[in-house]
Amino acid sequence: MEWMLLPLRRYARFSGRARPKEYWMFILFLLICFIAISLIEGLLGLSTTEHWVRRGPWWFDTGYQTRGGPLTGLFGLAMLIPWLAVAVRRLHDTDRSGFWLLIIFFPLIGSLILLVFFIMSGTRGANRFGPDPIEVGEPELVSPSRK
Repeated sequence: MEWMLLPLRRYARFSGRARPKEYWMFILFLLICFIAISLIEGLLGLSTTEHWVRRGPWWFDTGYQTRGGPLTGLFGLAMLIPWLAVAVRRLHDTDRSGFWLLIIFFPLIGSLILLVFFIMSGTRGANRFGPDPIEVGEPELVSPSRK
């Protein structure tokens, strides 16, 4: 749980490096929260569901599309800055500038390239963005009983 909330403690810190564990645990935290919020919005009737039917000469297609409500929007807006910060720090760990995040504007290829960068292990030792977070350890995660 500590790894999931670490980017929230480093809310807008764009300098330094982030381990893969910090990034992926935060993504897991966001996924769990978005699922919980969508369930709550569904129970409260805040989300909108659209039923669509398409008919063609040789096919028939139907489905549902649910859009998030106001709670989803507010949570997503609140988590935008911590996600950007941890993503930039994750890119720093692979010795890349945070401007690599702009590649996401290339629809499919950009997302795949960023995914590969986020999965890659960081550079060992210090790089131009700071010391290796694995070597120096995470001081915020050391509990008082372990000191």
